[in-house]
Amino acid sequence: MAVRKLNPITPGQRHKIIGTFETITSSVPEKSLVKGTSKSGGRNNDGKMTMRYIGGGHKKKYRVIDFKRNKDGIPAKVNSIEYDPNRTARIALLFYADGEKRYILAPNGLQVGQTLLSGSQAVPEVGNSLPLQNIPLGTIVHNIELRPGQGAALVRSAGTFAQLTSREDNYAIVKLPSGETRKILSSCKATVGSVGNSEHNLESSGKAGRSRWQGRRPRVRGVAMNPVDHPMGGGEGRASGGHPRSRKGLLAKGYKTRAPKKQSSKYIIERRKK
Repeated sequence: MAVRKLNPITPGQRHKIIGTFETITSSVPEKSLVKGTSKSGGRNNDGKMTMRYIGGGHKKKYRVIDFKRNKDGIPAKVNSIEYDPNRTARIALLFYADGEKRYILAPNGLQVGQTLLSGSQAVPEVGNSLPLQNIPLGTIVHNIELRPGQGAALVRSAGTFAQLTSREDNYAIVKLPSGETRKILSSCKATVGSVGNSEHNLESSGKAGRSRWQGRRPRVRGVAMNPVDHPMGGGEGRASGGHPRSRKGLLAKGYKTRAPKKQSSKYIIERRKK
């Protein structure tokens, strides 16, 4: 996956850098795996705005992704690589031998026509999903479960990957993209390889309007507000705003917000890098 820089024939294209879409082989999604979505605009069921800076955006259809990969032992052929407006990664359409169709996240190096397999009998090759206890140490993985059978919860964004470093009793030690090292049950599944579209982080929207197409409204800085609206607001001239805080008054930039007695802390060996 590569990116291309557009010629600056308009102000909005001067800084625009987008993906080339060269790996995408189909522009129409599989109808049986698509469902409609509705936007909240940041409002709750009373119509009150509970999340700021959300609204508008292009209409999207949701593609149902198989994060569980629970069709063990049934080979699946990669039919197409497609664009998904709901995530940064590309998705792959699988045709299983029993006739079922499913979408998965497309890992780096996945080709149309390739055969994939899931389950403990699968070979640890790119795109195959198998328990962590069956994956060789040092392997790059993504789509990692936190509880067996729950479905992948970790490492799903474009270009990300984790590394299986060691094993300890019933747990596998995995180094996550954030730098955190943690224990995960060895019976949890993971997919071999890294998530595709790895150059997504090089893209640049080029103009504010592209954020509006994605449903993001302009975000106002706290120091630009009045004192009644934000703890960092007010002051004569361009005041710095004092110590960084959230709108509710919680300290930012270094103040630890993680609960000290959180149940999952015992599985974390090394915290993420600051």
